[in-house]
Amino acid sequence: MFHALIPIADGCEEMEVVIVADTLRRAGWNVVLAGLHGTTPVTASRKVKIIPDARWEELDLLSFDILILPGGAGGTQALCAHDGVQETVRIFDIEEKWIGALCAGPLALHKAGILKGRAFTCFPGVEKEMRRPDRADEPVVIDRNLVTSQGPGTAFTFALKLIELIDNPAVAEKVRNGLIY
Repeated sequence: MFHALIPIADGCEEMEVVIVADTLRRAGWNVVLAGLHGTTPVTASRKVKIIPDARWEELDLLSFDILILPGGAGGTQALCAHDGVQETVRIFDIEEKWIGALCAGPLALHKAGILKGRAFTCFPGVEKEMRRPDRADEPVVIDRNLVTSQGPGTAFTFALKLIELIDNPAVAEKVRNGLIY
C-alpha cells in the first residue's frame, strides 16, 4: 500500500484536495489529510469544510511515499510559510521521494528551492510570481520525482498519473474505468 500526505490549511482548493484524495483511496492508497493548524475543520477556498485526518506535527513525515501540495491562494500561502512543509519538500526532493503539486502549489516548491532547472506546470499566471516564463502548458508535467498539474480541472488526470507512475498502470486503468473517466 502506498502512503500519500496532503497538507491542508484554510484557503486550500477543495477540488484538488478531495478529488486527489478520493482517487488515490480508490486505488487502495492510505491518504492522510494533514492539518497544518491542528484537526479543526479547514475552510477551503469556496467555503467547503474539510476535516483533517491528523495534525501535521504528529506525523512521521518520512514514512510517506509522496507529498502532495494542493493549490488555492490561502492554502498555498500557508504551505509557503510553514517551515515544516518547506523542510519536508526539500528532504523529499533530496531523497528522491515523489512530490506532487497542483494549481498554485508549485509556488511552495519554488519557495523551497527545488524548481530550479525543472520542468513544471501550474495554474496559468502563477509562474509570473516565480519569475519563471517557462511554465509548460500541459495538464500534468513530470520531471524525475516531481509531478505538477494545472488546477482543479486537471485533478483527476493528476491523480491517475500518480497511480500509474507510483503504483501500477493496470491499477490506474481500473480506477479510471470505475470513475468513467
